[in-house]
Amino acid sequence: MPLKKKNPTTESRRKFLKTGIAGGIAAVTLPSLSFAGQSLQKLIPSSAAAPFELEEITVDELSSGFKSGKYTVRSVAEKYIRRINEIDKAGPAINSVIQLNPDALKIADALDKELKEKGPRSPMHGIPVLIKDNIDTADNMETTAGSLALMDAKPAKDSFVVKQLRDAGALILGKTNLSEWANMRSSHSTSGWSGRGGLTKNPYALDRNCSGSSSGSGAAAASSLCAVAIGTETDGSVVSPSSLNGLVGIKPTVGLVSRAGIIPISHSQDTAGPMCRTVRDAAILLGAMAGSDDEDEATQNKDRTNVNDYTKFLDINGLKGARIGVLRQYFGFLPSVDNVMNASLEILKKQGAILVDPVVIDTLGKFDDSEGAVLRYELKADMAAYLKHRGNGTSFHTLKDLIDFNEKHTDKEMPYFNQELFLQAEAKGPLTDQDYIDALEKNHRMTREEGIDAVMNKHNLDAIVSPTDAPAWMTDLVDGDHFLGGSSQLAAVAGYPHITVPAGDVFGLPIGISFFGRAWSEPVLLKIAYAFEQETKARKAPKFLPTVKLT
Repeated sequence: MPLKKKNPTTESRRKFLKTGIAGGIAAVTLPSLSFAGQSLQKLIPSSAAAPFELEEITVDELSSGFKSGKYTVRSVAEKYIRRINEIDKAGPAINSVIQLNPDALKIADALDKELKEKGPRSPMHGIPVLIKDNIDTADNMETTAGSLALMDAKPAKDSFVVKQLRDAGALILGKTNLSEWANMRSSHSTSGWSGRGGLTKNPYALDRNCSGSSSGSGAAAASSLCAVAIGTETDGSVVSPSSLNGLVGIKPTVGLVSRAGIIPISHSQDTAGPMCRTVRDAAILLGAMAGSDDEDEATQNKDRTNVNDYTKFLDINGLKGARIGVLRQYFGFLPSVDNVMNASLEILKKQGAILVDPVVIDTLGKFDDSEGAVLRYELKADMAAYLKHRGNGTSFHTLKDLIDFNEKHTDKEMPYFNQELFLQAEAKGPLTDQDYIDALEKNHRMTREEGIDAVMNKHNLDAIVSPTDAPAWMTDLVDGDHFLGGSSQLAAVAGYPHITVPAGDVFGLPIGISFFGRAWSEPVLLKIAYAFEQETKARKAPKFLPTVKLT
C-alpha cells in the first residue's frame, strides 16, 4: 500500500478513532425471542430460502404494504428475525446483531392494532430499526458499547433518540455490534470487534472489514437485516462503515440530534446518524431522530434548523447550478478510488453542477494532535458524566473503573489489543486545563472559520466533495486496521454535516462519495446527494462472498 503523499486524515484516524474491523472470538448467541410463551425460533423455523422477500425494501414500500394489507408490522418483524437467524447467526454468519429485542413481537402487535384503529403516527410507524449498542434503551435489552463491563446494570431511561423513534412508532428490533467503546480503547484495534459481541464481518467479502465503530449497523443495513439502522460518529464511525457497506450515511451537525443517553467519547464531536440503503430512507430517519432536547445544550443552538421532514428537500434536479468544491487533498491514496471519483465528478457536471476544481484547505493536517488531545480530555470527563446518570446501581463511575475492569478480564476484553487510549485519557486533567481549552479552540478555528467556512465563502460553494474512504481492507487481528485514506476528519472536528452515498465499487467492494458543508446545511447536502444517487443508482446488494473475486 505505497503512498507517495500521505492523506492528511489517515494518521489521526489511525491514532484516535480507527474505524476498521476487529477479529471476533465467536459468533454471538442471540437470545431467543419469545411471544406467548413460545421460542421465536420455533415460531419462525430457520431455512435456507432465498431470495429474501424484503431485500432492499424501502421505508415507503413497507409503509405502502402496511396500508394495503400486504404486510403487518408483526409479519415484517418475523421476516427480519428469520433473516437474522439465517445469515447473521448462521450461513455467512455476519454477526452484526448483538441482541434482539425480546419484546419485538409484542410491540409489533400493538403497533398493528394502533395502525388499524388510528392510522400511522409517522412515516416510521412499524418500521424495524436496528440501533448501535451504545444507545440507551430502558427495556429488556442491554446497552454496553460492546463491553462486558456494562452488563451489570441497564440504563434508567431511554436515550432521547430512542424516545423519538418510539414516539414516531418505529419498532426497535434489536441492537448492533460495534467496535468496543466506539473504537476509542486502543490505537491498534481491529474495528468491528467487541468483548461482548465478537467480530462483525463485511457482507461483500467475509474476510474483509466493515469498518467502525458502527460496524454492526453498517453490515446489518447492507444485508437487509432491518429496514434502516442507526450508528454514531465521533470521527468517521457513521460515514466510513456506510461507505464500506454500500450505504447512505449521514453524520449530522452536532446538535441536530441529541446526544443524551448515548455512551460518549467527545461532546464536541459525537452524534448519532442514519445508515440506510437509500437517501430517501436516510432523510425519513433523520427527521424522526432530530429534535431539541433540554438535556443536550447543543440542541438549543439558536442557529439550529428545526425540520421534521427532510424528504421535502429531495430533488432529482438538485445538482443543477449547485456549486461544489473538489477537495483533491483527500484524493490520491488509491488510484482505483480516484477512478471512481473522477467518473463521479463527470456525472456531477453532466447533471448541471458547477465544479470548482480544486479547492484547497490550508489547515488540513494541522489539527491532528489537537483533535487527539480533545478526544482524550473529553472521553475522561464525558464518560464519568454518563456513568453518573446511567442509574440502576452500576458499579462503574469513572474511566478508571473501566480500565480496572479490563485489567481484571484481559482474556475476554483484551485478547488482541490493549487499552492505551483509555490510559492516555485517564492521565488527562479536567476540562478547565488550558491545554484542553487551547486545543478545542484550535480545532474549531482550523476546521470552521479557517477551514470549511473559509473555502465555501471564498468560492461561494454549496458543498465540498471528496472520496469517503478506501475499499474494505482484510481483517487483521495481529496488526489491526489498515487505513489508506478518508475524508471524515474535517467535518467531524468542525461538528459539521457529512453525507456519504454509494458511488461505485472496486472489485465488488463499495466506494462512497462524500458531500459536506457548513453547519446546519443538511437540506442542501441531501438535495445534492439525492440527485447524485438517482442518476447513478450505484448501490449493489452484497453477495456474502468468502473473499474478493479479482478476475
